[in-house]
Amino acid sequence: MDDRRLRADLVELLRGGSAHVPPAQALADLPPALRTRRLPGELRSIWEILEHMRIAQEDILRYMQDPAWVSPPWPEGYWPTEVPEALPDAVWEATVRQFLADLEAVVQIVQDPALDLTAPIPHAQEHTYLREVLLVADHNAYHLGQVVAIRRILGAWPPEAGG
Repeated sequence: MDDRRLRADLVELLRGGSAHVPPAQALADLPPALRTRRLPGELRSIWEILEHMRIAQEDILRYMQDPAWVSPPWPEGYWPTEVPEALPDAVWEATVRQFLADLEAVVQIVQDPALDLTAPIPHAQEHTYLREVLLVADHNAYHLGQVVAIRRILGAWPPEAGG
């Protein structure tokens, strides 16, 4: 197997654009009034889903990097505890910014040629880096699909930049 091809395919999977919309595009231009709006019968708003994605992705990233990392309690630690009716722009922007920054940190792990992605994580021998990277990609793709579907129903898709 060509290691460079594998790494390039994983980066493409993480960043989107082939099988699904890139994460930044899925989150772009969402009107503030819709960020915490729940649809009838929908358990979560777009911001709640995004915050869940951010928390889960950070957990997986830190798990790969830090032997002392302690994951949040499952499942309550992976969802926001409070959802304001009117989410401040600064909170939305911070969530998006941190989610995208952590995603790029996962990409950096994938792109590190010195790291054997199929090797067990030194402090977590039961898991490989590849498993964790695929977990991030799978989890993000699942929830980004939810975000796009909710945006369509709310009439906020595609974003101005296209989708």
